[in-house]
Amino acid sequence: MRRILVVGGGYAGFYTAWGLEKRLKPGEAEITVVDPRPYMTYQPFLPEVAAGSIEARHAAVSLRSHLRRTRLVHGTVTRIEHARHAATVQPPDGEPFELGYDIVVVTAGAVTRTFPIPGVTEQAIGMKHVEEAIAIRDRLLDAFDRASLLPAGPERSRLLTVAFVGGGFSGVEGFAELLSLATALLRSYPELRFDDLSFHLVEARDRILPEVTDKPGEWVVRHLVERGARIHLGAQLLSAEDGHIVLSTGEEFDAHTIVWTAGNGANPVVANNTDLPVTARGSVIVRADLRVGTADAIVPDAWAAGDDAAVPDLASAVEGAITVPNAQHAVRQGRLLAKNIAASIRGGRVRDYVHHSLGVVATLGLGKGIFEWRGIVIKGFPAWVMHRGYHVLAIPTWERKVRVALVWATALLFGRDIVSLLSVQHPRQAFLRGGRVEAEAATTVPPRPAPEPAAATAAAGAGSL
Repeated sequence: MRRILVVGGGYAGFYTAWGLEKRLKPGEAEITVVDPRPYMTYQPFLPEVAAGSIEARHAAVSLRSHLRRTRLVHGTVTRIEHARHAATVQPPDGEPFELGYDIVVVTAGAVTRTFPIPGVTEQAIGMKHVEEAIAIRDRLLDAFDRASLLPAGPERSRLLTVAFVGGGFSGVEGFAELLSLATALLRSYPELRFDDLSFHLVEARDRILPEVTDKPGEWVVRHLVERGARIHLGAQLLSAEDGHIVLSTGEEFDAHTIVWTAGNGANPVVANNTDLPVTARGSVIVRADLRVGTADAIVPDAWAAGDDAAVPDLASAVEGAITVPNAQHAVRQGRLLAKNIAASIRGGRVRDYVHHSLGVVATLGLGKGIFEWRGIVIKGFPAWVMHRGYHVLAIPTWERKVRVALVWATALLFGRDIVSLLSVQHPRQAFLRGGRVEAEAATTVPPRPAPEPAAATAAAGAGSL
């Protein structure tokens, strides 16, 4: 019975554990997955969650529902000591403890990369997890409700100003979807006009969407500008204190909603708290067969994949290239990991990871998208249909595929759901407010008059007879 520890339940970790359950018999291995969240987030759906096109729960896949033979540990791995075959786990409650293992699979993923820019930590929201996408959506809906009661002026403008920092795929898709939602909301708010909206996309480089070639990237910029967006290329964020945006170009404006999508960074557990070999950027050094180590030296019983692993890209013509950290690679690496680990346990042959890109596709709002593959570029509605078709097939489990498809079909008939649930972030407010109202009422109600003495009442009663 081999003890297999999977560090992280994201794409690569989920598919590794799922594949191992299918390939290994119950007596061959004991599989454990450690993750602070009880679900795998399907991140390509987060922009549509923010836009209200998909239910938040449908962008998450429950680990307990689908990993039936895997032990799930709700916690965070804070250290990996492979020399001792032990990992330290910090649970939400209680003291940290150690988990021993025979084989470790490092699929901890990446974390949101931030910089020491004043105000970012206090004001910005990321877009890497479901709860962040929900918060962005509810924040915009709440801003519309508040702005609709205000006269035209600085405060209304601030509430309806949105700033995205980062022009990669997650930033552009989230920005375009939220712009699409805001434009559609105007039909329900006759007090507001299109000119009241102010959407800013800030990118430090001179172009957005580095995954596509120059001309499609330029088309996306023109397309967004035609829809009323303001694209700031070659601009760095200098400050966001109190929601006041200051750019390196000299431009300044106030924003109520600030979303940070300026890239991912190495997971600190992998970068700083392990004796496994890592690159200068903090990623695990991995061979083409996903075993940890170099071509000349293997680290026994250690495997890695996904965003926290520097996996050689054998499909690239560039020498020394590594795979791009995206879902397309993480899913396929997880599947191969399961096959290779099962093969190594049984003394079989492991295979190298080789995957030729299927192209890139992005949503730019309801009915709008872009697709590129080997020089073929498709824009607009057909690309949007391809985006939805690809991702509804790519999300794991038929249960999730059906749920997402049904939500999309419902939205076509009845439109987006524009109910804000911002109050769920503070569920005790109504309860506490009710208690305060009752306490205040008790102190303000005038005292009742004292009853008359019994003798006087009896006398009055006798006289009335």
